[in-house]
Amino acid sequence: MTVRAIRLTTPLKDADLKDLKIGDKVLLSGEIYAARDAAHKRLVELIRKNKPLPFDPKGAVIYYTGPTPARPGQIIGSCGPTTSSRMDAYMADILSAGIKATIGKGGRSPEVRELQKKHRAVYFSAVGGTGAILSENVTKVELVAWEALGAEALRRLTVKDFPVIVANDLAGNDLFLEARTRWAKKV
Repeated sequence: MTVRAIRLTTPLKDADLKDLKIGDKVLLSGEIYAARDAAHKRLVELIRKNKPLPFDPKGAVIYYTGPTPARPGQIIGSCGPTTSSRMDAYMADILSAGIKATIGKGGRSPEVRELQKKHRAVYFSAVGGTGAILSENVTKVELVAWEALGAEALRRLTVKDFPVIVANDLAGNDLFLEARTRWAKKV
């Protein structure tokens, strides 16, 4: 597997994703949306009622994070990834709305990989335990919706060179499965 380093700017287009392969390192710049379980539930309710979302989903990236409060002089606290599989139940609706990528930690289900292939979307992995470091790549934070949800409110993060790895590409390849397979062959 050849690993490449690629710079992408949001919103993402099909052309941005077509050549990505699992293991590619990506530096994302632009706007991404911080949303966890509670925000996903509300987004799906809006999608199913055919109501407008509080942001334009076309080409958008959702990051599974619930940032901690910012310390004095900072714009955001630690913003590490949360477990992606918790959002798997929402993916059919989320991807059908036009989302092109999600960011989290851990693997995705076979069903989600099929949905990603169908909707031409990818899954990026961010390294768990690096929330304080990742926050350094956030240049602006705006509350978008559902302030009462606290850390799980929907936020727009403006990022510069936010480091992620392609974990699921458009062909349905899975970095985690490949790593397990390679590891098993060596044991």
